[in-house]
Amino acid sequence: MQIKYFSDTDTAIIEFTDRPISETRELSENLYMDLDVDGNPVNLTVEHARTTAQLPNLSYEQFDKATA
Repeated sequence: MQIKYFSDTDTAIIEFTDRPISETRELSENLYMDLDVDGNPVNLTVEHARTTAQLPNLSYEQFDKATA
């Protein structure tokens, strides 16, 4: 997975895979999902990313299976 931010257009693209894009769906005014031929996500595009996704503040956390 890669996250790319283009400051000149204030657009963020989250790339899940490098598969070919078959369809783009508008999820909201500033959010678009690219899908492959099987309907799996390829990219998520966030327009106006500074306000809609609070970029450039970004964190990553990995959670392992909880133990009892």
